[in-house]
Amino acid sequence: MSSKSTKYTLLGFAAALIIYFIYDSFSLPSVDDLDGDFKEVAFYRNENNTGPIVRIYAVTVADTLWQEMEQYGNYMPHTKYGTTRVYFFLNSQPAPDQVQPGQPNFPSQFEPYTLARYEKDAMGQISFVRHPFSR
Repeated sequence: MSSKSTKYTLLGFAAALIIYFIYDSFSLPSVDDLDGDFKEVAFYRNENNTGPIVRIYAVTVADTLWQEMEQYGNYMPHTKYGTTRVYFFLNSQPAPDQVQPGQPNFPSQFEPYTLARYEKDAMGQISFVRHPFSR
């Protein structure tokens, strides 16, 4: 085998590998692949980049698809030692348009409409609670 054909073989292999990596990157599952018509209606992230990152989301969904909601939470960004919290609401009912840090994360008038709360804590532990404010 000549050095010229070896060169073309290696270039072809490298090109195929690059094409595969690009395809694989764009074919990863995402929030858009989930059923339920998820829409983020409120988001908070603290500006402290030296300490734990806190992310809080309010999301509307078309139906009570529990597994899809938990999967949605798994797709949300999370930082080591940070906290990610997602509240789910039916899109046909009231939902907050702002969330804030601390407790509570939104006005109590929206608590009866909260379908679920997903939380990933600083240690990476996941909690998914249906109807978190029902008494």
